[in-house]
Amino acid sequence: MTTITAPSPARRAAPVNIPEVSDHIGLRRAVETSFTMAYRGLLKIKHNPEQLFDVTVQPILFTALFAYIFGGAIGGSVHDYLPTLIPGILVQTVVLTSVVTGTQLREDMDKGVFDRFKSLPIARISALAGALIADMVRYTIATVLTVVVGLCIGYRPDGGFAGVVVAGLVIIVCSFAVSWIWALVGVTGKSASGVQGMSMMIMFPLTFMSGALAPVQTMPGWLQGLNHVNPVYYMVNACQDLMNGNVYGSNLAYSLLGSAVVIAIFAPLAVKAYMRRA
Repeated sequence: MTTITAPSPARRAAPVNIPEVSDHIGLRRAVETSFTMAYRGLLKIKHNPEQLFDVTVQPILFTALFAYIFGGAIGGSVHDYLPTLIPGILVQTVVLTSVVTGTQLREDMDKGVFDRFKSLPIARISALAGALIADMVRYTIATVLTVVVGLCIGYRPDGGFAGVVVAGLVIIVCSFAVSWIWALVGVTGKSASGVQGMSMMIMFPLTFMSGALAPVQTMPGWLQGLNHVNPVYYMVNACQDLMNGNVYGSNLAYSLLGSAVVIAIFAPLAVKAYMRRA
């Protein structure tokens, strides 16, 4: 009699442990990956130098045009108008430059560039923070060019070198904070053109009414009142205090405190929206 041996059951493959991307990466690792992403952003600028047009051409054009067109009408002369104009145009140029942050984020997301970032072993905030840190280079270029153009046309800051440097640093920090708002708008917006249009519609009134180009005292009372809740107003005043007198007052405190509050509120919101929609 033939004995039939039952086939042994097939061996089950051992489970493969696929490492999951942790949401709780340490602070040091989060900082490192954020700067890695910032380096990626700088490479984009290197390969697409036209991204620097708004921080190279715009400061030169705006400073020269406003100085020679409105200098006599507002300040009595170009020379007397420059202490108001140069700090104001510096704030206006850098703050408006921060609007581009949201537009570029939306473009990258539409192209699918950020899709693979979610699967990488990096902190969730790194992709967005890196893009915003890279934009600080653009803010620095705009700041330096605006001051240089002002010096070329006769501006002599009474605050000295220290006042100008501190004012530039304050504006860069404040613009970094504001860029988190536009990052949230960019992540939640439907198109890059829509994000740009919405951002400009908000920022143009805030910058022009802030006293950046004309003294607030010459404006209607209701407009002066609105400026007390306008963050750009305090940035302009802080910049004027520093560049024209090296004064560290309440305007500087309000600007820095407001920047910290904006980052604390909008950075988590932007990251949460990015992870939900990216």
